[in-house]
Amino acid sequence: MVFSAHVSRKLDDGTIGGAVEAVDESALPPGNVQVAVEWAGLNYKDALCLSGLGNLVKSYPHVGGVDFAGRVVESSDARYHPGQGVVLTGWRVGEIRWGGFAQRARVDADWLVPLPKRFSTRTAMVLGTAGLAAMLAINRLQAEGSRAGDGEVLVTGAGGGVGSIAVMLLAKLGYRVAALTGRPELAERLTRLGASRIVTRDEVLAATGRVLDKEAWSAAIDNVGGPLLGEVLKKIRYGGAVAAVGNAAGRTWEASVIPFILRNISLLGIDTVMQPFASRQAAWDRLTTLFSPSAYEPMVTEARLADLPALAQTMLKGGIAGRVIVNPRDAPS
Repeated sequence: MVFSAHVSRKLDDGTIGGAVEAVDESALPPGNVQVAVEWAGLNYKDALCLSGLGNLVKSYPHVGGVDFAGRVVESSDARYHPGQGVVLTGWRVGEIRWGGFAQRARVDADWLVPLPKRFSTRTAMVLGTAGLAAMLAINRLQAEGSRAGDGEVLVTGAGGGVGSIAVMLLAKLGYRVAALTGRPELAERLTRLGASRIVTRDEVLAATGRVLDKEAWSAAIDNVGGPLLGEVLKKIRYGGAVAAVGNAAGRTWEASVIPFILRNISLLGIDTVMQPFASRQAAWDRLTTLFSPSAYEPMVTEARLADLPALAQTMLKGGIAGRVIVNPRDAPS
């Protein structure tokens, strides 16, 4: 069988280029489950891979796409059968292994999660890695004792995929949410998702020079990293916690131990790549009770495989709001 895929190649000048190509099924990597991909997501990590940044892709030609949802075509693993809906996020698929920017994918059964019964494959990818990360972050915060009545929760990078979904989920759980974004044009959409107020980036980044600032939030989900995370940590209330999800603004910040030892706060790392099956399954199950696809639809952009290079550049410049989902079937077969 021949199918369409977005294939990235290293060019003679060392740069990375990509285009939609016809690929023979024999080129698929080893695996015990083959999936007909119905939807994939475009994530920040995908944008890095498509642009040849971050040294994430180790060999070319390469098919990116760190998350996808579709139907099983063939399986030699008893857990999955032809026609069954499945979701894949992480496990370095789309980085060191071929991913979901194609009409077909072959993967290891251990990397899959059954499609939640209440979700279509499209809804699963509206959530994708972003939705999983948001749910895992909230689960960790609640495990640390964060409760809706404790005070306002800050979500940084609220206009992105993880941030906007986190705003919706937290509001659904009864939290008051402060949504931080550098894009004021998204304020109305974030308010409709459940944000109680909008916070500007400059409000938080205005450094005071102190190791502790006035307590502002009971907890936070940080999707940005860099200097912003350092300022957020100074403003968390006693006994609060920050779930760190992303690093779009950088991997480092000036830090002090003082917020940790005087205010008893916690910094929680959230990983979606190697997350064990049980916690993935629990997160997806919980998403089926909290996520409202229709309410989130204004934050969704649909794309084709051919759109990926341009969208990747826009995403790297901070120009994408919410989630981009990719329909690989909308391509020549």
